[in-house]
Amino acid sequence: MTEAAALVRLQRGKEDALAWFIDKYTAYVCTVVRYIIGSVMAEADVEEVTSDVFLALWEQADCVRPDAVRPWLGGVARNKARQKLRERGLTLSLDDDLIAVDTPDPGATLEKAERERLVREAVFAMEPADREIFLRYYFHGQPIAAISEETGMPESTVKSRLRRGRIKLRSTLENAL
Repeated sequence: MTEAAALVRLQRGKEDALAWFIDKYTAYVCTVVRYIIGSVMAEADVEEVTSDVFLALWEQADCVRPDAVRPWLGGVARNKARQKLRERGLTLSLDDDLIAVDTPDPGATLEKAERERLVREAVFAMEPADREIFLRYYFHGQPIAAISEETGMPESTVKSRLRRGRIKLRSTLENAL
């Protein structure tokens, strides 16, 4: 079954279509949720939020465009995970969505912040196409095949751009440190 056909079936209330989306996107949704709440909440909370995301897909299937199921699921997963944090009285840093926690060693915190700043600057200094591929693969956990399909580039090109990006990033960081 294609994604478009599954979405049409889901919009008609067919449970097998929901099962198809769950099978296809559970790992992705769990990764997004775990990135946001996994370090401060139990695995059961991650599973609960993941279930809530697929419930939202079931209830709002008419709002989802056939070419945008994955981004829609990612956005809902981020919003549901953040909502779960707020319910528990936890907050996210507005700067970069990192969970705010106290650390006993201010020196380590400063070093980590400096490394993160250097990595962020190096990534955003990349060419836009390379940056998009790099962020999709390393930040969003998207597989090479999916990146290739969504960007229209051959998988070998995606792999080459990732390799060149890693080399540039390593060089930039070695020079800065």
